Amino acid sequence: MKVKAAIHRATNHPLSIEEVDIASPGPEEVLVKTIACGVCHSDLHALNGAIPSNLPAILGHEPAGIVIEIGDRVRNVAPGDHVIACTSMYCGNCSQCIQGRPYLCIDRGACLRGEDEPPRVTQNGKIIHQFADLGGFAEAMLVHNRAVVKIDKDIPFDRAALVGCAVTTGVGAALNTAKVTPGSSVVVFGAGGVGISVIQGAKIAGARQIIAVDILDDKLKIAEKFGATETINSNKQDPVKTIKKMTSGGAEFAFEVVGMQKLLQQAFYCLAPHGTAILVGAIPVGESVSVNAGHFFLEKRIIGCMMGSNRFTLDTPRYLELYRQGKLDLDSMVTRHEPLEKVSDAFDAITSGEVTRTVLMFDQ
Repeated sequence: MKVKAAIHRATNHPLSIEEVDIASPGPEEVLVKTIACGVCHSDLHALNGAIPSNLPAILGHEPAGIVIEIGDRVRNVAPGDHVIACTSMYCGNCSQCIQGRPYLCIDRGACLRGEDEPPRVTQNGKIIHQFADLGGFAEAMLVHNRAVVKIDKDIPFDRAALVGCAVTTGVGAALNTAKVTPGSSVVVFGAGGVGISVIQGAKIAGARQIIAVDILDDKLKIAEKFGATETINSNKQDPVKTIKKMTSGGAEFAFEVVGMQKLLQQAFYCLAPHGTAILVGAIPVGESVSVNAGHFFLEKRIIGCMMGSNRFTLDTPRYLELYRQGKLDLDSMVTRHEPLEKVSDAFDAITSGEVTRTVLMFDQ
């Protein structure tokens, strides 16, 4: 099957729109016609090399679409089903999966084709890698069946796509990873798509105070619409001192969702005793973070967050039900739609901070 795809060939070079060949599904694989795919900051990190990836590759990991064909062992979806794809596929047999942490699966290779098998995506006989084992910036995707979950057909594809990454990561960071408690104080460093999702998750959890921190006033105004009770422009105020004052001594939870060393330090230092800082953003591989060890005597903690500690097949229908109930706003998160050919414009919009989410749309 030949389809158009946006291919990443070199670090810091624009994606090129090219034609690739997608193989037929293997026994446990699903062929999906891509209808929508959100453009995530992690895609930008991959483009500029902050997240290592094999090249050439098809970026995109926040897709939704329609199942075209399935392998003979697939039972969770059928042709014609609407699905969301997520990079958190899992083997189901490793120690992490068995302990209920499929998002930390240590044998993802079990969901990939072996070296003795033909690649899923090729061009002129040579492999084209799928970023995050999805490759959503293409007219179709061939993925393992554990990378997709069926959704109801009344959910708009552009809204559904956001649950593939931003919503699952952000809402999950609040509800699953941090387990934000009712009546607590929360700070979110970064008011992009994932940050907005953390804010919504904290609101759903019943936090009494949700402080959004960013360097753009427009993004802070948007954060207020999604549930932030207060905002701080960190270019104009010292965020740590301001948060300490706002919270009467420090926040109970602080989320870093941008991927910057400085912001994780600020998230840690703004905590109250026994507070928790959650690293959600993708700090570039190889970088380290230094904090004053004395703060640990106050039982402060820094914990990591992998894709919102999700159990994708369970969390997705729950998040979509919250959307139906009006408790989770997916509609307002979609700032603009673009065709595949304008993916570079979508990256520019992320860099400038002018969007919460751009969604690439493919013809149905």
